Amino acid sequence: MTVGTVRRVGERALLVELPGTAEVAALYGWLRERQEAGELGEVEELVPAARTVLLDSVADVPAVAALLRTARPRAAAAASGPLVEVPTVYDGADLAEVAALWGVSEEAAVRIHTEAEYVVAFCGFAPGFGYLTGLPQRYEVPRRDTPRSSVPAGSVALAGQYTGVYPGLSPGGWQLIGRTALALWDPLREPAALLAPGVRVRFTAERA
Repeated sequence: MTVGTVRRVGERALLVELPGTAEVAALYGWLRERQEAGELGEVEELVPAARTVLLDSVADVPAVAALLRTARPRAAAAASGPLVEVPTVYDGADLAEVAALWGVSEEAAVRIHTEAEYVVAFCGFAPGFGYLTGLPQRYEVPRRDTPRSSVPAGSVALAGQYTGVYPGLSPGGWQLIGRTALALWDPLREPAALLAPGVRVRFTAERA
């Protein structure tokens, strides 16, 4: 796999543009390996997104940019990060609609969602919100035509290829399938965010 466009951002950052999440995961893993081997020099943070990876506070920008342009990261191996289990009550307002889109019963939809193992591809939208991949492509669902003005904290939701858990009360347009009492974001905790890129996630069905 070749790396896409490498852009300089300000004086000490680089942004790599890529086709999609699979390529992002491959490059992010490759960069973490290079960082652990001491081959990147001083880079304060690696930030994956849907189609980009940002390298922030880079000590030697020209050298890292040259390294990126010659990089040939392999497809990302199976995630090996820590596992977080998310106990979930599957009673979301959109569960029936999601089941209908999948052509299955609500019980089967819950089984499909809990059988998959997810990985945090990247974080964003709100503190503690992780974009989780892991559902097969055939289970992608659209965002709602009209977003809700208020989505409760702990709501488990789907949109496109992603599963997410709303860490706090906020507007949102994802399909709500359940809820969890697990605190995804706690400023008094270290680290404050329970989910980070590379973390594996399993959802377990709980009774209300």
